[in-house]
Parts: sequence; C-alpha cells; structure tokens
Amino acid sequence: MSVVTLFPRRPDRQPAASFDRREFMTIIDLYGRMVAAGHWRDYAIRMEADVAVFAAFRRTSENPEIRIEKRPALSRKQGAFALIAEHGQTLKRGHELHQVLAPLERRLMRLVRD
Repeated sequence: MSVVTLFPRRPDRQPAASFDRREFMTIIDLYGRMVAAGHWRDYAIRMEADVAVFAAFRRTSENPEIRIEKRPALSRKQGAFALIAEHGQTLKRGHELHQVLAPLERRLMRLVRD
C-alpha cells in the first residue's frame, strides 16, 4: 500500500506560464477591493504555455470586464504584463505589474470631504 508511483514526464510539453506568488497576491488584493466596491463578482484564471491570464467579471455569464495577461516572451521587449479591456483593446502594457494595474487603482479612489 505504500508504493509511490511517479507519473511519467512528457518531454514534448512546455511548462505553463504563470503568475508568481507576489504577482498573484497583488492581483487578488485588487480583486478583493473591487468586489468590496461592487465592481466585480467573479474571476477566472487560465495558464497556457505562452500566457497566464486573470480575467475579472461583472457577472458570471458575461465576457470578462478586464484581463490581466502575463506573456514571459515579451518581458524584454514591451513588458510581460498587459491590461486588456472587455472588447480586446490593450489599455496598458509594461514591465511592472503595479504600473499596469494603475488605471484600475484609480477607479477605487474616492473624493472624501471634511
């Protein structure tokens, strides 16, 4: 009963692109604040060989309102991170995740009066 059988490795498979822990915690922190503000209600994560995608939805049945993509192949060119709107236009692209998420952070700012 205590025999461990290893799964065979497939040499033809490439490792999937993914968010590291710090990046994922930054995205989930933003997601939590957007949920608390009433903007988003659901999310999905997709990891493929060339791209990792975090998609945020207003409602589950709709297209994602925003997609945060990480493409490691573009990290030395225009930046690995991209913020993509609902209809496919790229809103921001860059090397640093917090700079790419800046337009979403601005949506959370509110004017407070004394």
